[in-house]
Amino acid sequence: MRRYKKKLTNMIWKNMGESMIASILIFLIIIYFLETNEYIKRFEPWLMVKHSLTLFVIVLVIGTLFGFLQSNKIKKRLDRLHDSMLLLEKGNLPKDIPSLGEDEIGRLADQLSEIRTKWEDQITSLQRLSTNNAQLAEKARFSAVTEERQRLARELHDAVSQQLFAISMTATAVGRTLNIDFEKAKRQVSLIEEMASVAQSEMRALLLHLRPVHLEGKRLSQGLHELLHELNSKVPIHITLDMDDNLQLTKGVEDHIFRIIQEALSNTLRHSKASEMEIKCSYNGSIVRLMIQDNGVGFDMNVQKHASYGIVSMKERINEIGGSIQFITAPGKGTRIEIRIPVVSERKGEQDVYSN
Repeated sequence: MRRYKKKLTNMIWKNMGESMIASILIFLIIIYFLETNEYIKRFEPWLMVKHSLTLFVIVLVIGTLFGFLQSNKIKKRLDRLHDSMLLLEKGNLPKDIPSLGEDEIGRLADQLSEIRTKWEDQITSLQRLSTNNAQLAEKARFSAVTEERQRLARELHDAVSQQLFAISMTATAVGRTLNIDFEKAKRQVSLIEEMASVAQSEMRALLLHLRPVHLEGKRLSQGLHELLHELNSKVPIHITLDMDDNLQLTKGVEDHIFRIIQEALSNTLRHSKASEMEIKCSYNGSIVRLMIQDNGVGFDMNVQKHASYGIVSMKERINEIGGSIQFITAPGKGTRIEIRIPVVSERKGEQDVYSN
């Protein structure tokens, strides 16, 4: 700001100096004209000097005053233009950029006014888009919540509800056969115990889906350790985790990996009948390798019914971050999930955006 004012002050002095030089030239031209036409010879020498000095002072004062007034007028116009530019620079739209004439400064003010109008239109469009995006996000969130509720309701009905109904029917049968066939009653009690265990696993798997989808500000390793510590105390599966605690990825990638592991845990609890589960996660600087393996019953990937929601969800999440996923399984052979996720550093991504 001080530099700008200094430049304007220098401009005023420069214009005043140029006006003084122009005044001197005008004075010399007048003297030459008077001398040529012999007007000066009519006066006495001392009067000639007096009138010449008087004329010189008058011309010099008028020229200097004219230069000062013109410079000051230009300075005021530039000040108004500069104030408007400062407001734009700070992100504040000036109410109006005044018209400053038809010369170069006026055209510059008109161009700045057009920039202000376009900027205002862009801000209005961005705010409108922001509002629309917020509304769409709210609708998407509501739709996702509704869809998840419907899915959980179906899972409860198809799995837990049927298991509880079977337990109820078997318990009724035990009451009828206990005094008639004790061995059969024992088998029925064992069946009830097995079905109750399955129902419990189903419920724990469903409750796993109700956990937070995101890490909520935690690092991936911390979130996984807390999740597995909680599960190991509640489920009959020994789950081990092998990963570098200092592993740090972008938030989006970590959230997707966390949710994928949640889906894999849910599927294992519900379907695998496994006693052990192993999770390994490694990162070599460019690729994240994730391996999830259990010693359960496995399944046939070619059977349509096993294309479950969990598998589809894992594939979709992997596709969203440009990774690949492979299921290696067979009936009675357990299940191994191998995932590869290429990772591009944020700085490299920014360079690619700017280069394009």
